[in-house]
Amino acid sequence: MKKSTATSLIQPIRLAPAPRGGVAVSPLQARLRKEMHGDVLFDRASRGRYATDASIYQIFPIGIVVPRDQDDLLRALDIARDLHVPVLARGAGTSQCGQTIGEALVIDNSKWLNRVVDFDAGARTVTVEPGIVLDHLNAWLEPHGLWFPVDVSTGAQCTIGGMTGNNSCGSRSLEYGNMVHNVLAIDAVLADGAQARFGALHTPPADPRVAGILRGVEAIALRERDEIRERMPRVLRRVAGYNIDLFDCRNPRAYTDDGVANLSHLLVGSEGTLAYSRQITLKLQPLPRHKVLGVVNFPTFYQAMDMTQHIVRLGPVAVELVDRTMIDLAMGNPAFRPVIERALAGSPQAILLVEFAGGDPAPLRQRLDDLATLMGDLGLPGSVVKMPGAMEQKALWDVRRAGLNIMMSMKGDGKPVSFIEDCAVPLVHLAEYTRRLTDVFHRHGTEGTWYAHASVGTLHVRPILDMRRDGAVKMRAIADEAAALVREYKGAYSGEHGDGLCRGEWVAWQYGPRINAAFGEIKALFDPGNRFNPDKIVCPPKMDTRELFRFAPGYRAREMSPALDWSAWNVRRDPRTGDETPPDTGFDATHGLASAVEMCNNNGHCRKFDAGTMCPSYRVTRDEQHVTRGRANTLRLAVSGQLGDEGLASDEVKEVLDLCVSCKGCKRDCPTGVDMARFKIEARHARAQTHGIALRDRLVAYLPRYAPWASRLGGALALAERMPVVASVAKRWLGIAPQRSLPPLGKPFLDGRSAASGGLLGAGREVLLFVDTFNNYMEPENARAARQVLEAAGYTVHVNQRGGERPLCCGRTFLAAGLVDEAKAEARRLLDAVTPYVARGVPVVGLEPSCLLSLRDEFLGYGFGAEARQLADNALLFEEFLIAQRQAGRFDLALGPLDGGVTEALVHGHCHQKAFDALKPVPTVLGWIPGLKVSSIESSCCGMAGSFGYEAEHFETSNAMAELSLLPAVRARAANAVVVADGTSCRHQILDGAQTEAVHAAQLLARALRTAVSLKDQDV
Repeated sequence: MKKSTATSLIQPIRLAPAPRGGVAVSPLQARLRKEMHGDVLFDRASRGRYATDASIYQIFPIGIVVPRDQDDLLRALDIARDLHVPVLARGAGTSQCGQTIGEALVIDNSKWLNRVVDFDAGARTVTVEPGIVLDHLNAWLEPHGLWFPVDVSTGAQCTIGGMTGNNSCGSRSLEYGNMVHNVLAIDAVLADGAQARFGALHTPPADPRVAGILRGVEAIALRERDEIRERMPRVLRRVAGYNIDLFDCRNPRAYTDDGVANLSHLLVGSEGTLAYSRQITLKLQPLPRHKVLGVVNFPTFYQAMDMTQHIVRLGPVAVELVDRTMIDLAMGNPAFRPVIERALAGSPQAILLVEFAGGDPAPLRQRLDDLATLMGDLGLPGSVVKMPGAMEQKALWDVRRAGLNIMMSMKGDGKPVSFIEDCAVPLVHLAEYTRRLTDVFHRHGTEGTWYAHASVGTLHVRPILDMRRDGAVKMRAIADEAAALVREYKGAYSGEHGDGLCRGEWVAWQYGPRINAAFGEIKALFDPGNRFNPDKIVCPPKMDTRELFRFAPGYRAREMSPALDWSAWNVRRDPRTGDETPPDTGFDATHGLASAVEMCNNNGHCRKFDAGTMCPSYRVTRDEQHVTRGRANTLRLAVSGQLGDEGLASDEVKEVLDLCVSCKGCKRDCPTGVDMARFKIEARHARAQTHGIALRDRLVAYLPRYAPWASRLGGALALAERMPVVASVAKRWLGIAPQRSLPPLGKPFLDGRSAASGGLLGAGREVLLFVDTFNNYMEPENARAARQVLEAAGYTVHVNQRGGERPLCCGRTFLAAGLVDEAKAEARRLLDAVTPYVARGVPVVGLEPSCLLSLRDEFLGYGFGAEARQLADNALLFEEFLIAQRQAGRFDLALGPLDGGVTEALVHGHCHQKAFDALKPVPTVLGWIPGLKVSSIESSCCGMAGSFGYEAEHFETSNAMAELSLLPAVRARAANAVVVADGTSCRHQILDGAQTEAVHAAQLLARALRTAVSLKDQDV
């Protein structure tokens, strides 16, 4: 049955554009702004964010438009054609070869042009707009039992339009083929503005424009038929140039559908150089009902490559490589380490992920047994780790999909560089090819990282090069030798990621002058004015044109005086041994900060929408400006002087960080370790040093200093809050959203007058309860509950207060305003007070995640050395401490069921808990309460983020973040369920947004403790 639809999967909120003055407006810019409804971006920061993709290149575009709908798209194309402006289609901008950058008008399809236009479940077809993300499409298709099987590793962010332009392949191409085998039709806009449908040629095209193109291409293909048969590589993975062999049905490599040529296949892999694809019709496949995974461990890399040809005979749908370098880097990532450990048998130099899929699980389990038998016959008994479970399979595939980003997480100037990574050779030659290419790397003083598609002879290999110094020279020499090997083994130089800027010049090398000239003729048929993505495929520049590099000649970071310690990035790595120079050896602070910013490789992992925290501002805006990648690019441009003289203090940096909520999601989820929250501190510091800070920011920053006397006025402040006129005027004057309630200030847990510890001295069972400003003055009941639980368990509870002084503070509010010196002063004061406790092994236990975890994070960036490290090692959140003590046999507490009929707990994790993998202990501890069913909300940032959600200009964005998943889940909870959130701001957001009072986990434990005591008293 056919189901027609026009469903947009993700709808962003629409923010008012930032005002811009004093900028000359071109005729192009003026017409676009007048006639379009979407975003029109011509400022230097926006152009800089679109000047790069995941390649090594950088070219500033003329401008950017983000069309709201198909009419907007057509209008932009019309205006560009009228003014003779080149255009470049862009999706997620994840190209590794430079296809999506150029001196053109960039049209970003990813924000709005993401609809499912038509769907036919019976025919297994779907028509989509080019900006739809692969994983979003597959999530939409899943209830229908279907999927689009070109499963590329960037599926969480890449768009169907980009995949079509690249002729993408994916991990399971052995079973399902490339993009060109799965595209049925393309509705495109031609260079003259005509709209045409390209599809299967069952009958001659009725459109005279398309018919003329068809006749021209057919004549070229017929003329060059013998050359095509001679020069086109006979491997599955061949994506260079245009698919000119589609008319030769006798050619086994012809791209045909049931023996009928399909003209859309000429556009697939054309990188947007022939026409503008506005809708794409795809062929779908039934979802595999069952999958099993066998992980084969190899003592040598050569054996892994040599034995792949035998493994594929067992009929797997995928055989993917993970080499030792990637294993080691994954082991260093807290999110990936437990996953990769599960897959290892001993210390392999490489592993192969071998997947079998089908409708019946029994034959699949037999295939795993056959794999183990085969490896035993090949001399590697016990080398197969079997993974029949869906969850463990997904976890390991997630590590594999993050392979590129994992590789790029190397610190230092040397990075794995993409330029020969897609060479495809027949499997019989794979082992020798990799061995000889490794020898090439060694001759040039470097090493290569290997991963990906062993099943089809396409291994992603990236030599480690320093593109600031001698990288370009080595790149050229290695490419020449690699090309000779590919030709010797009759392979393809471009096997998956297309041509772009880094492989475009090799099209002529691969196919020879006749076919290369034919490509030029085809380009002229479609685009005689050379306006669609010029300089790609036809007449491309040399791959090592240094002026096009992101780190072009003359690139250098401006002199800076960072407020934080960035010495961990002051390293250089020997590409052969992996050895690093010690921090601070021959480097300065500027280099460390700049190197940290440059860790972003633009792969766009931060654009994903699936589980995890990153990146909440992008999830609600879908603007490149408000994603981690866009921010990192802006910071890189700023520190290198490409945005003017103010560097990090510039307006452009202030604007790009405006919606960053410092959630630290990128610190955990970004495989290259980009920590935007830390960069924001540095940028805020630079801004404050140059421009000062606003009164509202100053009031928030100094809250811990004036909270003691403000708490004495709590009653008066609460009265003012209940007076709408007074409250509204005060909030508007301070720039606080009138819709927000203000947290109450009451009698504090710590009053600054006493440093007494509670409870009796336990035999060696001491704990220092770190009570932050918020839990002390605004919600002291949480601190009282935590102390009650700890004392009931027999602990002596010390507190973070020295007699006669205000309570100790972590200084986080100062960091948010960029007042790093004040934050350091608070940190120093805290360190001086708690070091004697820490020195004798007393744990420091906190309640507020953002405050306690700053002891494990920001404190290490102040230059306090061993003292800070020792404190970080002893600082635990309340639930982490309870679990650690219970596991050590030192914690035993009688708990009863909760009163009030509460039998369920719904847990929302604070972003910093998620970032530091400190959330799991919360549901675990709550699970100790008898009769309590505990579940977690799969949510990103709550949107409150300290003072962010209070600020009038951020109220809409804050609410949008909360409405993504948190608030709907809270509203849908059962009547007998309580909401648990350890973060102060999270609790406030839930109260304001869902009129629901969330509680700290300590409160539930205290309630369960009281119930147990009450029940015991009744028994007595």
